[in-house]
Amino acid sequence: MEIAELPIPPDLAAGYARRGITELYPPQAACVEAGLFSGKNLLVAIPTASGKTLVAEMAMHHQVGRGGKCLYIVPLRALASEKFEEFSGKGLRIGIATGDFDRRDEYLGRNDIIVATSEKVDSLLRNRTPWLAEISLLVVDEVHLIDDPSRGATLEMVIAKLRHKNPGMQIIALSATIGNPADLAGWLDAELIESEWRPVDLREGVFLEDGIRFADSIREVERKSKYEDLDLVLDTVAEGGQCLVFVSSRKNAEAFAKRAASGLKLANPVLAGYADKIRSSASTDMGKTLAACVAQGAAFHHAGLSREERRIVEQGFREGQIKVISSTPTLAAGLNLPARRVIVRDYLRFNAGEGMMPIPVREYRQMAGRAGRPRLDPYGEAVLIAKSEEMVDELFDYYIEAMAEDVRSRCAEEAVLCTHVLSLIATGFARETGEVLGFMDGTFYAYQGESPRALKRAVDRVLEFLREAEMITEVGEWLETTEYGSLVSRLYIDPRSAEVIVNAMTHRKGYTDIGFLHLLCTTPDMPTLFVRKNDMYALDRFLADHRDELWMEIPWDAGEEFDRSLKTALLLADWADEVGEDVICERYGVGPGDVYGMVESVAWLVHASRHLAGLFSPHLAGPIEEMELRTKHGIKKELLPLIKLRGIGRVRARRLFNNGIGSIEALREAGSEKVGKILGQGIAAQIFDQLEGRREEIAESGEEQSTLSRFR
Repeated sequence: MEIAELPIPPDLAAGYARRGITELYPPQAACVEAGLFSGKNLLVAIPTASGKTLVAEMAMHHQVGRGGKCLYIVPLRALASEKFEEFSGKGLRIGIATGDFDRRDEYLGRNDIIVATSEKVDSLLRNRTPWLAEISLLVVDEVHLIDDPSRGATLEMVIAKLRHKNPGMQIIALSATIGNPADLAGWLDAELIESEWRPVDLREGVFLEDGIRFADSIREVERKSKYEDLDLVLDTVAEGGQCLVFVSSRKNAEAFAKRAASGLKLANPVLAGYADKIRSSASTDMGKTLAACVAQGAAFHHAGLSREERRIVEQGFREGQIKVISSTPTLAAGLNLPARRVIVRDYLRFNAGEGMMPIPVREYRQMAGRAGRPRLDPYGEAVLIAKSEEMVDELFDYYIEAMAEDVRSRCAEEAVLCTHVLSLIATGFARETGEVLGFMDGTFYAYQGESPRALKRAVDRVLEFLREAEMITEVGEWLETTEYGSLVSRLYIDPRSAEVIVNAMTHRKGYTDIGFLHLLCTTPDMPTLFVRKNDMYALDRFLADHRDELWMEIPWDAGEEFDRSLKTALLLADWADEVGEDVICERYGVGPGDVYGMVESVAWLVHASRHLAGLFSPHLAGPIEEMELRTKHGIKKELLPLIKLRGIGRVRARRLFNNGIGSIEALREAGSEKVGKILGQGIAAQIFDQLEGRREEIAESGEEQSTLSRFR
């Protein structure tokens, strides 16, 4: 099927032609025949690299051409940025929404396509963002994540709410790995487009001793070392390919990258340039190790890296200079980084309470799907590594020849239901008990025929909790949110977290930094750090000296959960006290990416707490507002006046303060020339433009500064 013959804008078709895309792949043609351009709902379950995004993009341009507006939902912020770049520059207005969860972001309605995470869309629904009623096409990328334990229910409820709000809306759901696609298609009233076709042939096999066993052949691999994984990489690179190696932990990813770097020993000016960029900003030994690996053509990739480190690694791999990346499974979750050969080295992973367990088939399929770069590789290979002859057959049975697991709804779990039931009442989707259950009848959970009695019992218990918490009132069957409940819903925090925070604040007369931060770290919304044995001395010593500063009682049977919350709070307190990133990473056994992740998580909870304090504990609102800026920027209280200037982050503010400039008035008195000597003339010019009102006024709260400027 020729692209030029499709009902899409000529400029879009011409752009595809310039990239060598002139006709559709068979699965893409099947989407057109199934009603892509006539408003039919589609579930597109086809392999990675088979052109799912192109299908969605063509449909979106067609919809906009007819006066429609499109929403593209992704699971990860990084993927949102990738899709934003991919869709931009093609004649339509593209917006991206991944930020604050209590804003209506009405300005985004000016765009033709809005790319957003499911959590952001959920928050926009809670804040009654008007342009959501205009959505005529919803694209859901990685729709199988409805099964995700932590985020799946949010995605499912977002889809259900948007369908309820916009009954005539077209839905295109995309996935590569679903065991029961017919069930999901049935729920969505969608045509199922299912195919195993790939633009690059995928060979799946198991490596043992000196060869890869495929179903019908054996490929010999020259053994140059005692390590199977390294020899598989060297074999791929020798014939001009690249490798992704998936391992079970960050430690293993870093160890293999060092091994691969020593085996490859590549060197060229481009790799040296990547390494220099990483090294120049590296504040930890991990960053320096990464730079050393990259200089020789290898890298590791995991959530502990900083955003800039991940960006450089991904760029180097896409440009073909970095030949191998060893990664935890996070890299397989959607980012577009295909390779000639994918090595799934570790297919056992530690699960708390269960020990080492096999990874799911779906996860293997996500990894294997990265094998083979369209128009670059003649084939793709996905390789598991066996330790014995018996394991070869087991790995074929368990992974290569197995079906992906069925996708199941997560909506009936009470912990999940609590926030979503409150949201339904607050936004008017349901105003009576029967309407709550009626709305849930439209979920995937109900479609799958799960126990309606179990769901009713769970909903009843949730409604009882919300009534006792005074977040809702009930008169007969009529349900309505209180001011408290409405605020919690708009703030996008778990009602259980709100209750923990409010109950602690209403009994506090005084404020302490560590007590407040530890309180937030005990809530369901806050991820916490793993506690190592050698952390316990520092935690016990802190409790001996500062027990009275905590807001939460120390339970008599305090265990791992308490220790994790305290360790996380201490990390955040160090961040707000301007302890250096390198020291924090060393002290707590984390990477820069972990620090930023914790800061992002707690910053939102501090923001929400400020609003809750305004309602219940006004005497705490002031210090919490200060802590909101301190946690966001990583600064002591004395730098708060300076941080209000755009372009001034923790490093520049500290430099000014240490040079005797600690306020806006002191800046004016110092003058542009002196400030220029401290920060550079360019930054000084920007500051004095603000002070003189020529460019932009000083931000009243400093909330609008870019993420990058926080760390300058």
